[in-house]
Amino acid sequence: MQDLSLRYIKGIGSKLANTLAKLEIYSGKDLLYYFPLRYQDRRYITPIKEIKEGVHFLVKGKVMARNVRGVKRFLFGRKLFEAVVSDGSGFLNCVWFNQPYLRDYINVGDELFLYGKATLFKGSIQFISPEYEKFSSVDSFNFGRIVGFYRLVEGITQRRMRKIIFEGLKKFSSQLLDPLPFYIREERKIPNIREALENIHYPSTFQDANLARERFIFEELFFSQIMVYLRKARRVLTKGIPFKVDKDFIEEIRRRFDFSLTSSQEEALVQILEDMKKPYPMHRLLQGDVGSGKTAVAIFAIGVCVHSGYQAAVMVPTEILAFQHHQALQSILAPLGFRVDILVSSLSKKMREKIITSLKEGKTEIVVGTHSLLDENVEFKNLGLVVIDEQHKFGVAQRALLPKKGKNPDCLIMSATPIPRSLALSIYGDLDLSLIKELPPNRCQPQTIVVDQENREWVYSFIKDKLKEGRQAYIIYPVIEESRLQDIHSLNQMYERLKKVFTQFRVEVFHGQMSKKRRLEIAEDFRKNRINILVATTVVEVGINIENATVMVVENPERFGLSQLHQLRGRIRRSTYQPYFIVIGSENMGENARKRIEVIKETSDGFKIAEEDLKLRGPGDFFGHLQWGFPHLKVANPLEDLDNLRWARKLAYQVVKNDPHLRKPYHRCIKEHLDFWIGK
Repeated sequence: MQDLSLRYIKGIGSKLANTLAKLEIYSGKDLLYYFPLRYQDRRYITPIKEIKEGVHFLVKGKVMARNVRGVKRFLFGRKLFEAVVSDGSGFLNCVWFNQPYLRDYINVGDELFLYGKATLFKGSIQFISPEYEKFSSVDSFNFGRIVGFYRLVEGITQRRMRKIIFEGLKKFSSQLLDPLPFYIREERKIPNIREALENIHYPSTFQDANLARERFIFEELFFSQIMVYLRKARRVLTKGIPFKVDKDFIEEIRRRFDFSLTSSQEEALVQILEDMKKPYPMHRLLQGDVGSGKTAVAIFAIGVCVHSGYQAAVMVPTEILAFQHHQALQSILAPLGFRVDILVSSLSKKMREKIITSLKEGKTEIVVGTHSLLDENVEFKNLGLVVIDEQHKFGVAQRALLPKKGKNPDCLIMSATPIPRSLALSIYGDLDLSLIKELPPNRCQPQTIVVDQENREWVYSFIKDKLKEGRQAYIIYPVIEESRLQDIHSLNQMYERLKKVFTQFRVEVFHGQMSKKRRLEIAEDFRKNRINILVATTVVEVGINIENATVMVVENPERFGLSQLHQLRGRIRRSTYQPYFIVIGSENMGENARKRIEVIKETSDGFKIAEEDLKLRGPGDFFGHLQWGFPHLKVANPLEDLDNLRWARKLAYQVVKNDPHLRKPYHRCIKEHLDFWIGK
């Protein structure tokens, strides 16, 4: 059914098909799975005499008079079409502007459905630009029922969308194969596909619409989990590298650190090492807040890999982070006899070629790099472990490329973007999950201070006091150049002002439009405390770890997401000195921005912040930001639909466990719909 062209649906020609493509509707199945965003109750006709100002009403009446005239007070002489309608209980004046074609459509004696908001004009009730339709014996898609409203683009109206979806249902209803097997529908007490599609598009009651929506919420979550478990099942059947974990060598690595791992780090390390012993590839997600010590845990895994005679690759999103990881690995593993190299685009051609040759020959055991590691000419002799840090900064396809340079290497994915556990299991369910829930004991939690524009001078004075104590500071701006938007402070504009405020201190800018070479120079000077204040954009969100930087000021916090604010705050959480996170709010902040700032002020728990972020942004934005490997959810919100999520996981697990290749006849429907799901 999903292969049938839209052109077989009555009313869809090539022009409309091109318009529908902008909505990602390419087939009949796409069309039927294009659900309403909301509904409007238009079931009940109100007598004209009972209409009240300021409320929407549905009226059915006969046209008693009509008139077309120009209205001079409007620019360019707009035309006005008037019709007086009566239902026997009273008269209603209806007005449409600049729709002269109505003179050929609405005539005296016509019976009309009209839906609009009642307004008062010269003591009489009237409708301005109401929706209209001639009454006929044929059921209307727009009046006398609960009406769905869809997300549209230019070139198609709500009225037309409702009509073609109806035609699509009529055309394909006999060919619909329910994606959910009968036994699953019975288990969950949900309607079949035909009933659900009819009720989500054309419900008789709101209860019918809700039941249909519940079915599709479960269906979305169920198929996301089917994909998760199929990936996991196939991985277990894949031949990997069963690494030998030498306890004496692990202790040797421990002695290289000048601190002890937290209990949370120890737990994660045990899970990772157990995975590495297995005969199939490790696919593990290591989650933990900024500064929780994920890199330290990863170093042990890298050590086990290279100690076993294999190579390890660490991919990070920025050169600064690459140099920091390289430095950490160099200090711990190089003294144990392993060669650690770095591969980034700023290297000279000669040095780059030298490292690429060394990797191919197996002389380089550990390489840290950016996207440069994905270049076609980068080859490994025996890649055994891939570590991807700040994984949400890479696309799904990019994350999959590096492991392909080895023969089923182990993969350790690291993320400082906390996700509620129930969601992490759903999103990254094909990965095993390790959580680092605590910070090292010597770290101070930042004190979050919210001030308004009037307190700017106090903020500057506070920064000066901290700089005199020997500390350093970040001041973060949402944009580099001056913005047309009111109340938005730009980096370049404020940099000039800040230099005048902090005359006795060195102030430098740091942003993505600078050359990589200059950024590296600035980062190094800041690390060595040669720079007192770094005026930056969110480019510091990933990778600048300066323990001496204890103050961060964020201007226009309403321009940043909740998780982004939390990530920025994490930059100053590495110090043993008390850090301060100061946000300078704008006068015209919206409600959502105020809620974000309130959450940041109230908690430093990354997982609580992630839950609030999901509530505020909605699943589409949240998951899009995470760049996860499933289609965007249309109706399901995993945070709100936890019961459906639990059932989806349970039933999907049973399906894959009992029929991993989906070959049983009653699972054919799952296999077919899975192809449609993956195609989306």
